[in-house]
Amino acid sequence: MSEKDYDPVMHSAEHLLNGAVARLLGCGRAFSTHIEKKKSKCDFHCDRNLTAEELETLEKTVNEQIAAEVEVWDEHMGLEQASGQYSLSRLPEGATDVRIVHIGNYDACPCIGAHVANTREIPPLLIVSSDWNDGVLRVRFKLNHSAKNL
Repeated sequence: MSEKDYDPVMHSAEHLLNGAVARLLGCGRAFSTHIEKKKSKCDFHCDRNLTAEELETLEKTVNEQIAAEVEVWDEHMGLEQASGQYSLSRLPEGATDVRIVHIGNYDACPCIGAHVANTREIPPLLIVSSDWNDGVLRVRFKLNHSAKNL
């Protein structure tokens, strides 16, 4: 399996945001992501937009995980084992081995992309905006490269 050409820093931040949204709203992980170095977005199946308080909570939660300076690591498992623990809907067709990326004890999911080795490499995350349309919650975010981690 080849790795996607995502920026490892932004991609790792996306994993943390994905985990935080899934926990806060119970809507599962994003079904679509667009990861760019300057600004990125995640789309979730959801029945509403986020409130200002939820946006603040998400940003704070992700930044706490970044500031925790935890290791990012991966493990490999077979399809059968992985299917009992993770959604494999975004796995490339024909995959026989599943790579699970862990960010400390906070997040774990199947992924083929590049990541940082430790969250200390990720600048603070800023949620730029969110909107909701036709059952899709879109969250846009960027990294504040000029700020120091919390």
